[in-house]
Amino acid sequence: MTSQVSSPAEQTDGTVVGEQRKPGGAKDVRRLDRVIIRFAGDSGDGMQLTGDRFTSETASFGNDLSTLPNFPAEIRAPAGTLPGVSSFQLHFADHDILTPGDAPNVLVAMNPAALKANIGDLPRGAEIIVNTDEFTKRALQKVGYDGSPLEDGSLDGYSLHPVPLTTLTVEALKEFDLSRKEAERSKNMFALGLLSWMYHRPTEGTEKFLLSKFAKKPDIAAANIAAFRAGWNFGETTEDFAVSYEVAPAAKAFPVGTYRNISGNLALAYGLVAASRQADLPLFLGSYPITPASDILHELSKHKNFGVRTFQAEDEIAGIGAALGAAFGGSLAVTTTSGPGVALKSETIGLAVSLELPLLVVDIQRGGPSTGLPTKTEQADLLQAMYGRNGEAPVPVVAPKTPADCFDAALEAARIALTYRTPVMLLSDGYLANGSEPWRIPDVDELPDLRVQFASGPNHTLQDGTEVFWPYKRDPQTLARPWAIPGTPGLEHRIGGIEKQDGTGNISYDPANHDFMVRTRQAKIDGIDVPDVEVDDPHGAKTLVLGWGSTYGPITAAVRRLRTAGESIAQAHLRHLNPFPRNLGTVLKSYDKIVIPEMNLGQLATLIRAKYLVDAHSYNQVNGMPFKAEQLAAALKEAIDD
Repeated sequence: MTSQVSSPAEQTDGTVVGEQRKPGGAKDVRRLDRVIIRFAGDSGDGMQLTGDRFTSETASFGNDLSTLPNFPAEIRAPAGTLPGVSSFQLHFADHDILTPGDAPNVLVAMNPAALKANIGDLPRGAEIIVNTDEFTKRALQKVGYDGSPLEDGSLDGYSLHPVPLTTLTVEALKEFDLSRKEAERSKNMFALGLLSWMYHRPTEGTEKFLLSKFAKKPDIAAANIAAFRAGWNFGETTEDFAVSYEVAPAAKAFPVGTYRNISGNLALAYGLVAASRQADLPLFLGSYPITPASDILHELSKHKNFGVRTFQAEDEIAGIGAALGAAFGGSLAVTTTSGPGVALKSETIGLAVSLELPLLVVDIQRGGPSTGLPTKTEQADLLQAMYGRNGEAPVPVVAPKTPADCFDAALEAARIALTYRTPVMLLSDGYLANGSEPWRIPDVDELPDLRVQFASGPNHTLQDGTEVFWPYKRDPQTLARPWAIPGTPGLEHRIGGIEKQDGTGNISYDPANHDFMVRTRQAKIDGIDVPDVEVDDPHGAKTLVLGWGSTYGPITAAVRRLRTAGESIAQAHLRHLNPFPRNLGTVLKSYDKIVIPEMNLGQLATLIRAKYLVDAHSYNQVNGMPFKAEQLAAALKEAIDD
């Protein structure tokens, strides 16, 4: 799904319209190669649920897709206000795509605030479906409209569909014993039914979902299904929607296999479970709830049948402390958090470096500093992951590039932690965590063997011939120390944060020993075996765009656009940020210009300049949203021409 084959949808700004046909007596049906839809409304209007359901049906239909949920930080922001707008954008196509799309072709606006907050992103000619029932004088004034935009001509450049969604929903549910307020809550299902009709989405899955979700409230389930069907029937019968659209399955976009739609956090949770099974170790998660990482805790708590144990601690420090204790006890130990939590966990991460125990620290990055933007995305924790501890405390850093790739990144982080006996930072972010795409479910025999050998007896012979266990006697290849399960006879040893003597593990204040241990721990991280960075450069370009983490989709889409326009540009993307791939320096020095787009103020660029002494140019954005492909393409074109 993330192949480098050129894709028309990532090269053009508008949706390409294919053939048009008109069955006898029926409405026109137009074939499109892709569509970008955005659902927007109050945070209580169910836009995330609506988007999730439309996405699930689109995935089951076989389209390639990418999503961008966007919601306020407040649990319940003031109704009808701009800060309270919640939206869900879905880009789906009949071929390989990489991003949620730059600009929606269709906006579903449930109130004036949703319209005003999103109208600036729409291209002229886009379709707008508005819930006219919410365009009251008070609601308009609340967001700064002097008059109704539905009547003042300001939307003449768009294809406007005024629909009284609330009234139609209440009318459809009049046979149910519901108050008007209860009936109005189903208007998102009416909207979902209408959009399902417009784009020929399957409906069975949504009806089954509603029956399951409201299994204990069958009357509510029936009402939501009725509203959903009423929306579909409205599209079929109203004259306002004269055309429906078909987007064929993306049959050629995927290798053969079984696929499902998956979000980044869900893929990461599955990756952790798979890693524990492949390592033949119990999985322990010590975590404190924090946006946007909490979903991993929620998901893993469901999998006790796989030997998973989850501990919701009273704070971030307790969460990682319990996880490190589990690592000492022989578990595959994980702690999940976001940027503020990493700061609180830093002392225990340093302790894990000193103890040299495997520990996965999953950081789902968000906007900062401090509490910052809890529900918005950012890539600004890279330097914290690299250096955010006292003393020389090197930690490997791994970053996934897409939601589905979070599964593989979790396995890779576990491989490094278990092989080299070290804490590992896994840097995802809010864009990947909440976004989704199709994921090919791998066969078990495709997964790496992560099994480790625990220490079982003495590993060192003293001069007098006595056999003893030295907890810091290292593997000559990996420099990893032995992993001894507490309670194993004869393997008693000290642990703690005070410096250890090489080999024996005894407390040591010797300056020479400390120098040796610091350099050895650094050498262990520097020596981690990571794959070479791959460069996509079919035309011998002079400019290289280098990325990491979630910028992969926008960068690749921008590169495709430029190549289609006849430009020559190379692309490389980093998964391993500490240590860097061994060939990275050679790659960088083979290009005249290096451009590094990041959702921070240039953290990877700083590391690259310092290590390789190359003039890397930063292109930065910190507005809480992912890059747009068109925006990056323009910046890269400027770099090429400069």
